[in-house]
Amino acid sequence: MTLTVWHYYNTDGQVAGLQTLADSFEADHPGVTVKFQYVPVEQMTTKAVTAAGAKKGPDVLVFGASGTYSLAQAGAIEPMESWWDGFADKDQFPEGVMQTVDGELYGVQGYVNLLGLWYNQDLLDQLGAEVPTTIPEMENTMAKAVAAGKQGITLTGKPGLESQWQGFPWFTSAGFSYGDPEAAPMAQTYSMLQDWTAKGYLSKEAATWDQAVPFQQFAAGNSVFAANGNWQIGAAAEATFTYGVAPLPITSEGGVLLGGEVQNVGAFSEHKELAQEFLEDTFFSVDGELTLLDSFGSIPARADAASSSKISDDPLLSTFVDIVQKQGRPSPSPQVPSKNVNTVETLVGDYWSKAVAGQGTPDALADELMDQLVPLLQD
Repeated sequence: MTLTVWHYYNTDGQVAGLQTLADSFEADHPGVTVKFQYVPVEQMTTKAVTAAGAKKGPDVLVFGASGTYSLAQAGAIEPMESWWDGFADKDQFPEGVMQTVDGELYGVQGYVNLLGLWYNQDLLDQLGAEVPTTIPEMENTMAKAVAAGKQGITLTGKPGLESQWQGFPWFTSAGFSYGDPEAAPMAQTYSMLQDWTAKGYLSKEAATWDQAVPFQQFAAGNSVFAANGNWQIGAAAEATFTYGVAPLPITSEGGVLLGGEVQNVGAFSEHKELAQEFLEDTFFSVDGELTLLDSFGSIPARADAASSSKISDDPLLSTFVDIVQKQGRPSPSPQVPSKNVNTVETLVGDYWSKAVAGQGTPDALADELMDQLVPLLQD
């Protein structure tokens, strides 16, 4: 019997990690072969939707969260409450990794990627500063860094989806919610950004930066802080200074979006129970998630995975796991109508970029955004 799994991982480490999962499952299930099929990320949703139209498809799909609505609407995946509710370990997973459409569960993220506040400990020591827990504390330290000839913070401001993800902690910290959108919190956030650029804390060039460039700036020792993710752990090892990571210094209203791929059984699988068992034993198990931590650099979603010495003994990993539990929010945001997710996230990211670049006053930018955003959130 062959179990097919569609995915879009293509690095050597990722491929090796998947094979480790397959070898373990096959060893426990004689006669079963796990077959992985690579589908380029930009083709995954279309290929799965097309297959569903012909009443075909894989046993397991590993897909991007933004494709959940399209896959659900096409019938490529089905609601999984009946199975998930019977999974003994379901309570180990935070609400933030549940992917829902119209209130029904269509996928779970076995692992996540997320943002934290990277800091240059050597520079903090030189400045006589502590790791900040509030935005005013961070701004005070950034002022000292600029006075010492360094940048305050690096982050992405590239138009589009990445900037919505980057901006979410900050504008939700100011009180913005997709469920009750108001201009004032966005204007406050844009004012903060433009204050940072005016004072030299943040480079206006960040308006064109993806996630890679700002971290290169940080790793080179040019900035005291970087708002960036767990996937930079490997890159951070190249730094010649002592560094660490902490939760972003946002208010209790703010949250960090949990990225990472979603898993579910294919609607047209001929081996649904076996496919469910595969996910429970691999992507949704402690051992499986720790395997993916090694090969993908992603953070386990399970709360009990934090008890592993692999994580608890590592200050960076343990901090990211703590952020998942305390600040993690579902991505995409459940308040955004599923069919408009890409449009909304692109729009919000574009205006974050405009604010960084100084393309308008905070109030004008916020009002322009609301004029376009509110109708999309009411559909």
